[in-house]
Formats: sequence, structure tokens, C-alpha cells
Amino acid sequence: MADKPLMVLWTDGAPLYVGALAAAGLGDHLRLEGVDRAGTLSDAQKAEAEMLLAWGAPPGLLAEMPKLKWVQTTTAGVEGWLARPDLTDALLLSAAKGVHRVQMPENILAALFHIAKPIVSAAFDQVSSTWTRRTSEPLAGKTLAILGLGTIGAELARKADALEIRVTGLRRVPEPVDHVAAVFGPGEVDRMLGEADFVLNLLPVTPETLDFMNADRFWAMRPDAWFLNFGRGATVVDEALIAAVTEGTIAGAVLDVFRQEPLPPEHPFWTTPGISVWPHVGGLHPNRDAIVAELVVENTARYLDGRPLLHLVDRARGY
Repeated sequence: MADKPLMVLWTDGAPLYVGALAAAGLGDHLRLEGVDRAGTLSDAQKAEAEMLLAWGAPPGLLAEMPKLKWVQTTTAGVEGWLARPDLTDALLLSAAKGVHRVQMPENILAALFHIAKPIVSAAFDQVSSTWTRRTSEPLAGKTLAILGLGTIGAELARKADALEIRVTGLRRVPEPVDHVAAVFGPGEVDRMLGEADFVLNLLPVTPETLDFMNADRFWAMRPDAWFLNFGRGATVVDEALIAAVTEGTIAGAVLDVFRQEPLPPEHPFWTTPGISVWPHVGGLHPNRDAIVAELVVENTARYLDGRPLLHLVDRARGY
């Protein structure tokens, strides 16, 4: 047993991952040890682990793991890992990209329906037994601009196209994407914002995207346009967004992610008219661990075979 590499599964769903790896025939090639997410690694695990599956890790832990060669995160965002001083260049880091392919686009579409349809008003009317007929705004013919046109954005564009929503997107390299009417480069952001009925932020946190949506960019939007953030809270200047909504620079916002989570009760997002707070539910899925486990199985097989890992993080780009 000692000659087999140790993989530590630092997650509350460890038995599911162990079962998935065993079902794929990989269990015989590894030592698998699970640790509850609220628990801590033993000294033996720190000394012997070659592979680590984790959401995050305490400061300095990686420096205490001399045999560690690969970290597979359970999240798509990796800014917390990249900010660690103990993350060496030699350590492989792969992200759980693609696991939100179904749930995230569906929840973003739900946000669009939340904005355009009188669903919430009808629920309040029922509480008071009030019959009020309202005309909803069609989504067909509207333009949805996606900041950060990656895997999620491409899948959302496919589904939005079926609803006759025109989709545009921002990419570092403005290459064509199926179901996207126009792809803009970094120098065309204001033009893209000015054409949109809805601006969706899916940007990761990098030095280039920190505070990306600032006062100037909200001014570039139309006064009847809505802003949706399902990317990262740190890409938006909170004060600028509150001012934009309060002063009528934009129509409103639906926010699923925040700089500080949970969002503090005293934060003005809670009480600003026109801002809807969603508690980071965009990517949640009832079978999320099973979806992540599929990626873990594939990447573990690749690691053991010496093949390139899926969704290996590009340190220079930050994702």
C-alpha cells in the first residue's frame, strides 16, 4: 500500500468521490483518504499526500506537504488559490470548470424572467388576495451582453438563442462563438455595454478585471438596462453600482456574488430599491458532488497516465 500515491479528498462528500474513483478502476492505483471539510489533515496526510481535492486550505498548509504535486479544486474560481504564497510554480492546479454548465445558465435565465415578468408582484398580490393584471416585458428581441464569454456564457447563448434573445459577448480574443451575434474585444467594452438591454458579468477575478464594472462603465450602459453579476463580487465597485441604480443611470441589478460572503446584514445592497440579492445560488446543484466527481475521475486518470489535466489553471491569466 505504501508504494501507492496518496490522494486526500478534503470534502464532506468524500465517500461519493471514493466510490466514483473505484467504479472507474482507479481505486487500486491509489490510497484514498477522506477528510470532512471542517476537519484538518493529519501529520501523516500532510507528509504523504501527492494529490489533494479541496475547496480551499488554511494559510501555509501547502508548504507543509512536501510530496504534494497536484491540487484539484472543487470550485471554478481559483483567485484564492493563486493569491497563496505557498502555491509554488511546480504545483499543478486544476479548476472545476464546466460543472456549472446546466445550473448556472438556467439560474441566469431565471434572473432574466425575474426582471421581465411580474412573478414577484403576483406572489405579493396573492398574500393580500389582490387581483392585478400586469403586462410582462418580452425577452424576445432583447440584447444580452456577456462579460466573460467562456464555457458558461457559450451554453447560456445556446439556450438564450431558443428564446430569440440576441447575445453579444466580451472575450480576450474576439473569435466567433456559436449563437453569439457579435463578439467584442477588450477595446470595445463601452460599445457593447451601450447596445445591451441586460449586461451579465461572468468575469473571473484577475488584475485586469478587479473593479472592472466601475462608475464609467455603468455610465456606458443605457438607463433602461439591467446589470446581472454571476461572476465574482470583486469585479464590481459596490459604491458605483449602488449610485448607478439609485440615480437612474441603469434600471437595476440582480446580484448573485459579492465581495464578502455571506453579505453582511448592514450592506446597502439589501435595502437599495432596484437591487435584488441572491445568496450565491447560481451554481448550486442537488447533485453537484457527483458532477465534480466525474471531472475528478477523468483528471485522476490523466494524472496517473502522465497526460495533460483538464482545466489546468493558467497562472498568467488567473483562471
